[in-house]
Amino acid sequence: MPRTPAQNDVLRAATQEAIETAAVRVFARHGFAAASMRQIAAEAGLSIGSIYRHHASKEQLFEHLLAQASTGLVAAAERLAGEGPPLALVRDFTTTFLDDLAGEHGGREFFLVINQAVLTDTPPGAARRLARAQRSLWSAFAQLVRRGQGSGEFASGDAEQTTAHYCAMLSGIATMRQVMGDGADAPDVDIVLRLLTGGQHP
Repeated sequence: MPRTPAQNDVLRAATQEAIETAAVRVFARHGFAAASMRQIAAEAGLSIGSIYRHHASKEQLFEHLLAQASTGLVAAAERLAGEGPPLALVRDFTTTFLDDLAGEHGGREFFLVINQAVLTDTPPGAARRLARAQRSLWSAFAQLVRRGQGSGEFASGDAEQTTAHYCAMLSGIATMRQVMGDGADAPDVDIVLRLLTGGQHP
């Protein structure tokens, strides 16, 4: 019995998710330049033809992942700019980040792949394409820090420097999880938040 259009849509979505998860793992393991569509197909347990039916090239697949990253950064910036107590907004942002790193959907590998793209500008133009979304997140976080300092929730200090230190700490946690795998437990969110609260328990 032939599949219905709805069943075909479900199958396409599941295949696309498998391709994205496999691509992130392969790009994280080998880097963009050394990775191949054949490796991604093997990682996903799919035929090479299935991969090419969804993405015309390795470059196009990577661009798709970059677009996802940009969308995620902008969405995070919008949440940070939302209504609510600054500490609660940062707690939600940080908890989501740490949960993604600990999850089974390649969160820490995805973070590594995006960092590699920015630092090496590979493929060419990757850093520029992500820069606007990153600036949006950075600006929203710094503004939230200022608001939290004004309300007394966060310690005083330069908001831009505080933002830089906080983002560097999250980046370090992500790198540690990638290098050490499941043997490295992410710190409790309250410990991470102490950088903003001046060492006080949030």
